[in-house]
Amino acid sequence: MSPRLAGHRRRPPVASTPDLTSRSWHEPSAREREGMASDVVLDLGWGRLVFGQTFRELEGIVSALRAEATGRRDICVYPRDPQVLVGMAPDELFIDPSLIYRLDLHRYRPRPDVIRGVFVRTVTSHAEMELIDDLYARNGMVASDPALMWANHRTRTFTYLVAEDTRTRKIVGTVTGVDHALAFGDPEGGTSLWCLVADKQDAPPGTGEALVRVLAERYVARGRSYLDLSVMHDNKPAITLYRKLGFTRVAAVCVKSKNPINTPLFASRPPGLERLNPYAAIIAEEALRRGIRVEVTDAEWGEMRLTLGGRSVLTRESLSEFTTAVALSRCDDKRVTRRIMRRAGVRVARGALAAGGDLEEARALLADVGAVVVKPARGEQGRGITVGVTDDAGLERAVALALQFCPDVLVEELVPGEDLRVVVIDRQVVAAAVRRPAEVIGDGRHAVADLVRSTSRRRERATGGESRIPLDDTTAEVVAEAGYGMDDVPPNGERVPVRRTANLHTGGTIEDVTDRLHPDIAEAAVRAAEALGIPVTGIDFLVPAVDGPDYVFIEANERPGLANHEPQPTAERFVDLLFPETRRR
Repeated sequence: MSPRLAGHRRRPPVASTPDLTSRSWHEPSAREREGMASDVVLDLGWGRLVFGQTFRELEGIVSALRAEATGRRDICVYPRDPQVLVGMAPDELFIDPSLIYRLDLHRYRPRPDVIRGVFVRTVTSHAEMELIDDLYARNGMVASDPALMWANHRTRTFTYLVAEDTRTRKIVGTVTGVDHALAFGDPEGGTSLWCLVADKQDAPPGTGEALVRVLAERYVARGRSYLDLSVMHDNKPAITLYRKLGFTRVAAVCVKSKNPINTPLFASRPPGLERLNPYAAIIAEEALRRGIRVEVTDAEWGEMRLTLGGRSVLTRESLSEFTTAVALSRCDDKRVTRRIMRRAGVRVARGALAAGGDLEEARALLADVGAVVVKPARGEQGRGITVGVTDDAGLERAVALALQFCPDVLVEELVPGEDLRVVVIDRQVVAAAVRRPAEVIGDGRHAVADLVRSTSRRRERATGGESRIPLDDTTAEVVAEAGYGMDDVPPNGERVPVRRTANLHTGGTIEDVTDRLHPDIAEAAVRAAEALGIPVTGIDFLVPAVDGPDYVFIEANERPGLANHEPQPTAERFVDLLFPETRRR
């Protein structure tokens, strides 16, 4: 019923109810259990509601919460003895820092005036469930399953309401209700409210109140006893609204799993956490989720100390004390890396040295293979690398650039193929991704230089400042090779390459190909990591095809960025390595 009608209807009589409304989370008596279902779990799409008062044994609740799906947020409501429940699995469960508020529906009074600009109604289609899911996403809530919500809505156990802006007819809010009497034969005749959200940008004032009132009036009409909801303890605006509507606190709690979504609720946020780059932050969040203490020792450096019990490990992003100085030096010097790979039977590209600028060997290699890559023998993040050198003048320029970063320069045959990064952790392939050089897409209006700047800003925002496209001579050369000048305006949709290397720090993009990786390449990556004696590494190959057996080794990175490989569990496997006792069984 719309709030505009809420003041113009007679409240129907309600049936008498058991005097239990203040103790629904206590152990039900035998009489109360008569007609009540046991071990009740309801799936709402974003997670499941586990009704604790329906379980005879706390072990059953622990098992139910352990069955939580990845990316979902299960909630146990009304558990009896919650401190005992959490004590049975302290590394997995926690008491949610929320408050339970209850509205006595026997005493509820509708609002006498109209809430202007908003109309509340029942959801009418699967498409509207998708709009609800969009509302969840825009407001930072857990994504749901529209198909499951629509199936739920076709029963009377669930009530899905939406709020429309009367001017635009746009859906600007939603709320979900659960009828406990229909869900499990609740002797109290209770109901609960979930997922109240009003669009921060578009919802008219009073949208949230309208949604709560209409849901309450639906349950008054059914003769239900109360409407419960859970609200974060520090959400003062919401608490103020609920109190205004007549809600009062009751002594119930919620218990949840220590999953990544819930990390901010059970793990303290150490100082400096917000200043970590994405590569360190993803590890910190995984550690906090497991109850590992995180101390940010140098945020700009990505350095942290992780502590569990009496043991601590110092890390810098994915580099930890588990990587020895010898293994680090093997990866640092590409000449040494190549020698180790050849001895291990891992194929490497033909190469030559240009030590101190001596180009004799490099010129001979260039004459033999036609195109080469020039790189500092030591360095990272793509600095000083030139790809696609084809003549003597270009070789001299490329070597001069590389000498700015290292006195020793490595020249390698340019092997055609895709740039593949394979992440190996604890002798297992965890992720594989193809990296592609930065490019811009023409819009028919802006010059290449402007497109580079705007694309670089987007990459920088998306990676927390870690990836940006340089606007330098190399960019201009690559653009010229594509037939454009920096001031030219490419046609709409035209893709213009702007960098030769696929390094993420210079704007490269990445595509997960873990499921397509050929077993021979995976085996070569593990063999390379074992030969280097390094527990965590990113092995770079050039491959004609990801799903084929052919490859050429390029280099090994001792500090691979783990945040670049979603949805693969790179951070999880890294923390498994450091603290195997916290591994999820």
